[in-house]
Amino acid sequence: MPLYEHVFISRQDLSGSQAEGLIEHFGTVLADNGGKLVDQEYWGIKTMAYKINKNRKGHYAFLKTDAPVPAIQEMERLMRLHDDVMRVLTIKVDDHGEGPSVQMQKRDERAERRERR
Repeated sequence: MPLYEHVFISRQDLSGSQAEGLIEHFGTVLADNGGKLVDQEYWGIKTMAYKINKNRKGHYAFLKTDAPVPAIQEMERLMRLHDDVMRVLTIKVDDHGEGPSVQMQKRDERAERRERR
């Protein structure tokens, strides 16, 4: 089955547990349609570059999935219909990276960056 990565932003006035509940909800949608949630990360509340639906901040969540195309389409359709979800991004990938995403790594754990002049 194809591998996908999803990032979605939910409204800032949700509690942390409600935002994590959205991750579980969309994971069960995938499971009901023949896919599976490989990994999930809750990135927390982050400030956005511009307002979306009069919100400056949002709860960010990251999902790694292994699912057929109809399951992904159904999950995206339900995300777009859900009132609490503001934005969705889905990318098809060749393989899932090992370990946590860059957002979850500490600054000193990241690869060394080039020195500025």
